[in-house]
Amino acid sequence: MNKVILIGRLTKDLELKYTPGTGVAVTTITLAVDNYNSKSGERTADFIPVVLWGKQAENTAQYTVKGSQVAISGRLSVRTYDAKDGTKRYVTEVVADMFNGIQFLSKSNNNNGKSGNTENNNVFGGVDFYEDVTPMDDGDMPF
Repeated sequence: MNKVILIGRLTKDLELKYTPGTGVAVTTITLAVDNYNSKSGERTADFIPVVLWGKQAENTAQYTVKGSQVAISGRLSVRTYDAKDGTKRYVTEVVADMFNGIQFLSKSNNNNGKSGNTENNNVFGGVDFYEDVTPMDDGDMPF
């Protein structure tokens, strides 16, 4: 069984795209999921890429902002592609379920139709993870 359930916060505002030809809405979000090490007492965050399709992608782009807390239900997907430099790249991401794949957990603040947590928007589990976040190229992963 391939099932993933995550609760976290969006690391940036969404960019909604549409597939060529069919025009299906799609967006990729990065979800910051709190990670607590009970032995060291250290709080960190894992940054998980999530793909949303169709109406879910449109609704998420319309009703969430950076820092919004969401719950994701989906499946883990691993795909490969050949990069421009000829190397093979691997991408691991969560693909949200088509129905009920995302739930908005932040309260609405009526900010141009968007929702989000107006207080503590930049802090997740005591970690300010929005500053100095460098995206990682999957080609640099050791596994």
